[in-house]
Amino acid sequence: MATSGNSTRTAGGLLADAALLLYFAFSLAPVVFIVALSLKSNADQTSTYLRFAPTFANYRTVLGIGAGDSPYLRFFVASLICAVGAVLVSLVIGIPAAYAAARYRFRGSESLLFTLLSFRFAPELVVIIPLGVLYQQLGLYDSYVGMIWVLQLVTMPLVVWILRSFFTDLPPELEQAALLDGYSRRQAFVRIVLPLVRPGVAAVCLLAFIFAWNNFIFPFTLTSSHAQTVTVSSLAFLGGNQVRFNLVAAGAVMAVLPPLVLALFIQRYLVRGLSFGAVKS
Repeated sequence: MATSGNSTRTAGGLLADAALLLYFAFSLAPVVFIVALSLKSNADQTSTYLRFAPTFANYRTVLGIGAGDSPYLRFFVASLICAVGAVLVSLVIGIPAAYAAARYRFRGSESLLFTLLSFRFAPELVVIIPLGVLYQQLGLYDSYVGMIWVLQLVTMPLVVWILRSFFTDLPPELEQAALLDGYSRRQAFVRIVLPLVRPGVAAVCLLAFIFAWNNFIFPFTLTSSHAQTVTVSSLAFLGGNQVRFNLVAAGAVMAVLPPLVLALFIQRYLVRGLSFGAVKS
């Protein structure tokens, strides 16, 4: 009976592993397809076969190496400036806001936080026309400052709600002990509390960066050339007399690199950061 039970558990584990491998292969298929497409020539770009002669000419074209001129690198740098700027603004404002939301409760505080979170519920198309009019009047259209400001509206609620859970999980006695030792409230926060939530800060940095980096509708509507991002500029390869899917794929592969590098850089914090505070409210 024991042998039969062990065999059943073993068979169940094998089936679970097989299902997990199938799901992993299914999830990885679009990535393999887009990488393969980025290495195809113009003649092979519409084929679905993986047997082809790979070429890096598409990457050279996108980067403007050799013949032709491509503004992709300039838009890539603009994306980095806007995404990093939005994350930094969100952290500078969001970390103290999350701490205050966790430690100081007052009548209507939960409603105020829910109102902040509701900014993520509303479709961006609802506010894009008023924002476009305001940006034109204030001179923020197609500027880094304007893009950073609008993208932090996307990332700020994420920062506040996730980090609030981390601060809530820390016992207030830590700060009280620091105050008894002569620390000020600010010193207790910076030296005692903030180091303990580094996994949460790392996780929220990655998530906020991905949200800001992948945003399409705001840079599509509020920029034209100077502060345009790679999510919008990659579409330029779809115009003209010939649709170049292979160039779009090459641009997309390069656009994936910054979030991937950031994830690898802070990966030791991600498992705890994404599983500890982010699932609570």
